[in-house]
Amino acid sequence: MPYPVTAPQGVGAIGQQAMTVLYQHRLVSTDQLHRLLTPHQSRAEYLRRQLHRLRAAGLADAVGRRAHGQTSLLWWLTAKGAEAVEAAGLLPVRPYRMSPEAAAGPLQEHTLATVEAGIAFVHWARTLGHDCGPLDWSPETAHHYRDDSRPGEDLSLIPDAVLNYVHTDQKARQRTLLTFFVEIDRATMTVARLAHKLHAYACYQKYVPQSGGRAGARPGRAGTGAPAWRARYPAFPRLLLVFTGAPEHRLERRIADLRSLAASDPLVAAGPLRAGATTLDRLRQDGPFAPVFTPLLGPADPVDAWLRPGPAPAAAAA
Repeated sequence: MPYPVTAPQGVGAIGQQAMTVLYQHRLVSTDQLHRLLTPHQSRAEYLRRQLHRLRAAGLADAVGRRAHGQTSLLWWLTAKGAEAVEAAGLLPVRPYRMSPEAAAGPLQEHTLATVEAGIAFVHWARTLGHDCGPLDWSPETAHHYRDDSRPGEDLSLIPDAVLNYVHTDQKARQRTLLTFFVEIDRATMTVARLAHKLHAYACYQKYVPQSGGRAGARPGRAGTGAPAWRARYPAFPRLLLVFTGAPEHRLERRIADLRSLAASDPLVAAGPLRAGATTLDRLRQDGPFAPVFTPLLGPADPVDAWLRPGPAPAAAAA
């Protein structure tokens, strides 16, 4: 991972890497940083020392979190730390800035769950010999579209994360770039709202911007007749919904209910959207390339993150 970030004396490569991860993902626990940056070390003592040096220099800050009978620290970059990362030019500039109030606020658990899903992909990429690193997913990237049922209204689809993963087939000597839209459900919203998100993805998949329309696309793409998503992706990303925050049986019911609502939405049911749902526990335990995803359309037989039954296809996909 690149790390030429300006940092005070005593902050080494791990501390600089931590700064880039915190900039990208906004709020990350010590344990999550340990699993992302120093998984080869049995303890996170060196990482902790680096984080506290960043804090002493005013580049990072932390808030305590009590969960499962233990207290942990959640870290973020201060404005000074964010400016240092931006000055290095390593990452796209992000306008948001974390604060103590936001770090301790209602979005804390959702942000941490999104990071946890990303860590599952990183862990299994290391295990399987694939490529996916701590900076290979971006949170909350806006995608502009329009819905035919709401004419003239500009809308934004904002996935919890857009994740890139390079799948390596050692036998075929083939590397395939996979791109995923990742949505995290912590059982805090109605299934009807989740179904509305599916509808938004189906709208975005078919949305073709007109001349002068908004698509979040590169200049010159509007009015070409191409779907808006082609300005960003070689193929439309697969949609993965990751459920957590409730007992397994309740999450299974939510997935089943979402399948029913997806089948009843003509735009979703008739379209080419590939979407699957799993639980965070299954994703962590078995990995994305085990049959842990329940397709949201068609038969409910579990599939892997390709969202196709059977072995991964030979052709490259996004």
